[in-house]
Amino acid sequence: MTAPTHQLPADPTSDPAAPVPAQRGHDYGPADRADQRPPATDPERWPDIVTRPRASRARTAVAERIVRRALAKLPLRARLAGVEDIGLGGPLMDIRDPDAFFGRIGASGLIGFGESYMAGEWDAPDLVAVLTVLADNAAELVPAPLQRLRSLWASRKPAAQLNTPEGSRENVSHHYDLSNDLFALFLDETLSYSSAVFRGFPAEQSLRGFPAEQSLLPAAQHRKIDRLLDAAGVREGTRLLEIGTGWGELAIRAAARGARVTTVTLSAEQRELARTRIREAGSEDRVEVRLRDYRQVTGEYDAIVSVEMIEAVGEEFWPVYFQTLDRLLAPGGRVALQAITMPDDRLRASRSTYTWIHKYIFPGGLLPSTEAIERVTTEHTRLRTARRTGYGAHYAETLRLWRERFTERSAEVDALGFDAVFRRMWTFYLAYSEAGFRSGYLDVQQLLLTRDPADRTGGVPAGGPTHQESP
Repeated sequence: MTAPTHQLPADPTSDPAAPVPAQRGHDYGPADRADQRPPATDPERWPDIVTRPRASRARTAVAERIVRRALAKLPLRARLAGVEDIGLGGPLMDIRDPDAFFGRIGASGLIGFGESYMAGEWDAPDLVAVLTVLADNAAELVPAPLQRLRSLWASRKPAAQLNTPEGSRENVSHHYDLSNDLFALFLDETLSYSSAVFRGFPAEQSLRGFPAEQSLLPAAQHRKIDRLLDAAGVREGTRLLEIGTGWGELAIRAAARGARVTTVTLSAEQRELARTRIREAGSEDRVEVRLRDYRQVTGEYDAIVSVEMIEAVGEEFWPVYFQTLDRLLAPGGRVALQAITMPDDRLRASRSTYTWIHKYIFPGGLLPSTEAIERVTTEHTRLRTARRTGYGAHYAETLRLWRERFTERSAEVDALGFDAVFRRMWTFYLAYSEAGFRSGYLDVQQLLLTRDPADRTGGVPAGGPTHQESP
């Protein structure tokens, strides 16, 4: 399972030559409690926070002009150094150090925008509200002529983040092997790190203030899991493959139905805790947890379930991923996926761009569009989408609950050895993701895939329309 990994359009001032060393999760620490402007005391851990990437005066001036023009047209209030306001009015974006803020954006675009927040150079009383305004207007923030020149200025993903079997292991470890204790601080008791499904909450709802409470989250996570297991037809005797173990909750729930579960993960930290939870649930005889890449799985399964794992596959390997599902699925079997999706036009525009999310949170990640999934499955497999259901607003609420709990338990995050820069980084990540769903820029889909029995070549489209429903 994975958390949201979305990319808003990159800024035209992004510098492809800018240094972009990855931040390894287990290198963070020690704790530092300066919340307003966190000191980055260790340049080896936070090289681009301690020292701003260099940008020429010309680049910085261009960046400032573009950003000022964009902010002036938005329904927010950007306050510069406490003396100048820009914008049409709305949530406050407090830019405390304008020179540093514009300089970072001049050097590395939206990567610099996120790093400026990490450095405490700007803040917001309601960070989600500010980021939601930006997400609402993402397609128009950069002038159209500059968007057409994206290939000339946008940083490209490092080759080291390619999701080969070896690269995938490194990319997954960067995020999921941070600390089981860290995730336990903000997740609910099910340790589910994917969108929940709340009862009676309409899919199209995008307004804030839905009364989801922490106490509702475990049941909402089980509801999500049950819908996937129902879609895949999991019952007594089902041979189930789960790609992406998480911390074992789906496997436990499937085993309770009488299924025989094989679940694979690339995270050693997750595997150990998942095994412990499965054993404590009394399901050890029905669940096998393997430390294995999905490409290395063999056998035949009646059902395959994968929850928010496709986001970590990488576009180059989408055909291999779906061909693997096709290869492993028994005749008459079903595949149930949960996937975070982005608009197809934004995917096409930003698919090669290196982003703040890639640098700090999810190396190698890319969100698909529903159209991309249709293209890949039609061209490379016999699998066809039989049904899909969107839950984007549910993810916004799930993320809000995670973010609030992460903030409330900041002292415990510190006690685990994570410093103030890390806390600001994760606050930004959770808020940034929540804003994507609140704005409707992102969605999360549950998809049911079945094999077209008439297609033996893997390249002939199946007949009939795709059915889409609401929860």
